[in-house]
Amino acid sequence: MSAKHVIAIDLGATSGRVMDVAFDGARLTLEEVHRFPNIPVRTPSSLHWDVLRLWHEITAGLEAAADAASIGLDCWGVDYALLDSAGELLANPYHYRDPRANGAMEWVFERMPRREIFARTGIQFMPLNALYQLAASIRDGSPLLDHAASMLTIADLFNYWLTGSKTCEFTEATTMQLYNPALADWDRELMEAVGIPTHLLTPIAQPGAKIGVYNGIDVILPACHDTGSAVVAMPSASEKAAYLSSGTWSLLGLELDEPIISDAAYAANVTNEGGYDGAWRLLKNIMGLWVVDQCRAAWRAEGNDYSFAQLTAMVEGAAPFKAFIEPDDPVFLPPGDMPARVINYCRQTGQPAPENDADVMATVYISLAYKYRYVLEQLMTVSGREADLLHIIGGGSRNALLNQMTANAIGRPVIAGPAEATATGNAIVQLIAIGELASVAEARAMLSSAPDLVHFEPQNAAAWDAHYPRFLALLD
Repeated sequence: MSAKHVIAIDLGATSGRVMDVAFDGARLTLEEVHRFPNIPVRTPSSLHWDVLRLWHEITAGLEAAADAASIGLDCWGVDYALLDSAGELLANPYHYRDPRANGAMEWVFERMPRREIFARTGIQFMPLNALYQLAASIRDGSPLLDHAASMLTIADLFNYWLTGSKTCEFTEATTMQLYNPALADWDRELMEAVGIPTHLLTPIAQPGAKIGVYNGIDVILPACHDTGSAVVAMPSASEKAAYLSSGTWSLLGLELDEPIISDAAYAANVTNEGGYDGAWRLLKNIMGLWVVDQCRAAWRAEGNDYSFAQLTAMVEGAAPFKAFIEPDDPVFLPPGDMPARVINYCRQTGQPAPENDADVMATVYISLAYKYRYVLEQLMTVSGREADLLHIIGGGSRNALLNQMTANAIGRPVIAGPAEATATGNAIVQLIAIGELASVAEARAMLSSAPDLVHFEPQNAAAWDAHYPRFLALLD
């Protein structure tokens, strides 16, 4: 049969691309049509996404793409854009790493108790969530909300510009800590308690829905949250498989039929994000390769532009288990001199300080692997489900050394790939919507036989188990 083509627009925290995805009835073939950087803009007082530049790059990529049956766009979560009554963008959207939300969580908890917010939303407490970003604007007297007529996630802003349709895609909505799974709708009582205007809300649309056309091509909602799309492309149908979407953020979780909003889930501070076709992702956000990327940037500024191959050799030559960091400590959230922060963290926690770049990177890698173990154990406890296999998907699945360390730390096999999971999952939802694929299960069965999947078995388990209590001591 002739191949059917769809276009997957995949926007990440550091780059974006427009992908042509062809399906011939037996396999998917991905071609990168256009890649572009996603460079935030820092003003003297704040950090913003440059959405106008991103829109320019998206349309340039669409012009370069071949004829396609449909277009779908995925993006990061939590952030939002405000539009005026004429549908015009009021201001450049804030970046989730902007510090304005500092202290906003406590401000919100004075208006609604923390435990009640979790009972309503089931979402992990992080200061970058839209709830706290909006609360910060109210607390600080920002005039933007006074002039706003509607609010869209970043993905939905681009979908609006593509089609003229103002909707909020379901998987994106669930990241904002404003969605109530029990209501299957926005939680207006929560918003009113905090003072967030509810007239800003737009209808929630499900992944797979056609929302309009762009230059005569149907625009179909994938799971617009990039992790939602990535998990669609998990090459397994096993209920005993966990996933790790590995990139700037690491998102480790289980796919379930319904959210788990329990005392145990609250205590573990896990999150319940919506997925495709009624699925829910019980997961936890982990700082991920952001720490690695910021270390590389700092070293590059000093004249040491290490390749990933060089980093691997450095870590393999360093003494293991010398020191650890808690990757999710707030000190590692903002951009900056990450190697210095790693060294200072080790000193302040009474550990031997890394003595060179290799020590720093070994500390980060081993700490990430241990954090994956810790979170996986939490998720299994909360869900009552055993996971005997971990799928690492996304760009980080190419990091063979970290994959092996993860297998060692969790004591379970790891299967790495596909690396292009987000664009693949985006395309799969489009192909289901246009009738080319029957289901996610059919797509996963096809992906499970892909030749580029790499398997890692646990090694040196005794040593990894022996040092794990030292890492746990940092989390107390």
